[in-house]
Amino acid sequence: MVAMSGGVDSSVAALLMTRQGYDTAGITLRLFANEDVGISREKTCCSLEDVEDARSVAYQLGIPFHVFNFSDAFKTQVMDRFAAAYQAGATPNPCIDCNRFIKFDKLIWRARQLDYDYVVTGHYAVIEYDSSAGRYLLKKGLDPSKDQSYVLYSLTQDQLSRTLFPLGHMKKSEVRKMAEENGLVNARKHDSQDICFVPDGDYTKFLETYSGKPLQPGCFVDRDGKILGVCRDPVCYTIGQRKGLGISFPEPVYVCAKNTAERTVTLGPEKELYSKTLTAADINLISCAEIKQPIRVQAKVRYRQEAQWATVEQTDETHFRLDFDSPQRAIAAGQAVVLYDGDVVVGGGTIE
Repeated sequence: MVAMSGGVDSSVAALLMTRQGYDTAGITLRLFANEDVGISREKTCCSLEDVEDARSVAYQLGIPFHVFNFSDAFKTQVMDRFAAAYQAGATPNPCIDCNRFIKFDKLIWRARQLDYDYVVTGHYAVIEYDSSAGRYLLKKGLDPSKDQSYVLYSLTQDQLSRTLFPLGHMKKSEVRKMAEENGLVNARKHDSQDICFVPDGDYTKFLETYSGKPLQPGCFVDRDGKILGVCRDPVCYTIGQRKGLGISFPEPVYVCAKNTAERTVTLGPEKELYSKTLTAADINLISCAEIKQPIRVQAKVRYRQEAQWATVEQTDETHFRLDFDSPQRAIAAGQAVVLYDGDVVVGGGTIE
């Protein structure tokens, strides 16, 4: 069962599976109605155009095509979580929640119901089975510019055993070339870069529309709590932000912290953005069942960040503590931290 977004990656994934002789079906997920989040019908991955592109490719490949409506689960597990995290002062990553709760949970459940053995996506990552450890491993994709292992760290052993990533050993240029050579309608289609339900990037507008509540102003404060001026709702700011603050100082200042309960945004010099230590909750480990003693890893606190050396210690079943060798800039609560041993994903969690 190939999850087809209408983009070139999932279309080539479907092509490769049919070539390998699998009994394949194409599936597009209806995750929300555009009107429900205040955006025009022709935008986002749930658009009619994307569905028709996926359907066209499936027809060309001679495979069945279906649209599954997962909008209720998407609202509960992705959009509600996104809104709640921002309102609590965190910086969420909805793509990780979508992978965790929709593509590799609900879709695998549906595949089992319909007697399909695997769910296939166009992610750039690699799954291998380590017979000596008796565990499935998640590894970085061959193309470093497209590697998506960071957003897949939440996959369980059962989900990994039922998932295939046929693009993991390919470069993006090879994928586009294959699409063009086979006349796929979306061979030159641009990649989606935004959150699907916030395609214009204006997440504060989304939060206001989605909650039905107007955003409330707050105060800029310094580390000592001294009021520096009036600010917009704290949800409008991100950790590390410098531009667009609407307030001036002799020296550059940055958003160092947010407190949505007290409606404050803490400003400070850049040096106050750096930290060497974090704790992570709701952890998922892949290469091992548990971290029995502190180990050396490389870690990323953002999708596009270069992995940094650190020592990780698991403190209980759901938490670990990470100590970086050197201070890291703008570590944000709510984002994912993902641990690597070379190309292998050790696991990850949500930064507290």
